[in-house]
Amino acid sequence: MLIGYARPYSSDPHCEEQFKLLTNMNCDKIIRDDHFTSNQGKNLKNMMNSLSPGDTIIVVKLFAFADSIRHLAKLLNAIEDKGAKFLSLKEDIDTSKNIKGSFKDIIYRIVEFESDIISEKTKKGLSEAKQKGSIPGRPRVPDENVNRAIEMYQSKEYSLSEIKNETGISKTTLYRYLEKKQ
Repeated sequence: MLIGYARPYSSDPHCEEQFKLLTNMNCDKIIRDDHFTSNQGKNLKNMMNSLSPGDTIIVVKLFAFADSIRHLAKLLNAIEDKGAKFLSLKEDIDTSKNIKGSFKDIIYRIVEFESDIISEKTKKGLSEAKQKGSIPGRPRVPDENVNRAIEMYQSKEYSLSEIKNETGISKTTLYRYLEKKQ
């Protein structure tokens, strides 16, 4: 049996793209979790518990299946122990065949997976911060300090280090505001 597995992530929050690709792979059934983190996915656990020998789990990308390299290794071991197979479309990983590619290629796929993990966690953190009303990025400099720094600069009586010491405005920030005024 071909079993597709999908879960939301930032670039496919409703799993639409994953469903399209898994349908094209002629999956007998597609299982979806609603959680952004696979460790919380009860459908993933149920799928893993009900695997039979000869089944193949298909995912669009590794990040849709696991949250870390350790978690991925645990899931792949469980699949192998049950006599099932695993296929990840994006990374071109198919456990029913001999490993395709050089050691360098394998490491590149692992690095790409790790990059997806970091990217998803960053996007999730930014989203949560915005929901709480926090504005990400550097805090804005109070306008009075900027105006004072511009006045000091234009008077040509102060050096850049004196302006920075007096107002707290760096040279780069000062020049950025001067460009906006022109």
